[in-house]
Amino acid sequence: MKIKTMFFILALVFSSCEEKIKPSIVHLSDVQIPSQESWNATIVFSDSGKIRAVLKASHILVFQDQDVTVLNQGFRVDFYDENGKHTSYLIADSGRVNERTKNLEAYGNIVAVSDEGTRVETTRLFWDNERNKVRSDAFVKVTSPNEILQGYGFEADQDLKNYVVYKVSGQARVEEK
Repeated sequence: MKIKTMFFILALVFSSCEEKIKPSIVHLSDVQIPSQESWNATIVFSDSGKIRAVLKASHILVFQDQDVTVLNQGFRVDFYDENGKHTSYLIADSGRVNERTKNLEAYGNIVAVSDEGTRVETTRLFWDNERNKVRSDAFVKVTSPNEILQGYGFEADQDLKNYVVYKVSGQARVEEK
């Protein structure tokens, strides 16, 4: 009788231990799982050996099946002209890169600043890789050495030298001749 009781107790102990060490199973769809993931990454984009942009991101998620890269914990992009000279930078809370077009959509608190002193603040900004242009359909505030403009909608070259603000209001300094 003692042997049967001992065997029963051992079987009970081992079966209860087995349950404790089994890993939990979480079912996620393939859409939610990135094919690559990076933290505190720096990525250099170049064309014909010349730096065009440098991205520094806290967290990057690459979804290869969807051709999308997600930047979800803050990032900074430094832009360079065709000669490799720094022209501007962009800081945002989060964003998405379309891997087919290399276009960037930025969201959250966004600040873009040119080396010449123009500053753009908005909550949503698109960078068109093919045209080297930035645009927004959200409220935008543009501060330059000569003016402060705000409105809904904006388009500029990536250097922020030539820009248009739509549905505009603001102040400008006009020099009399």
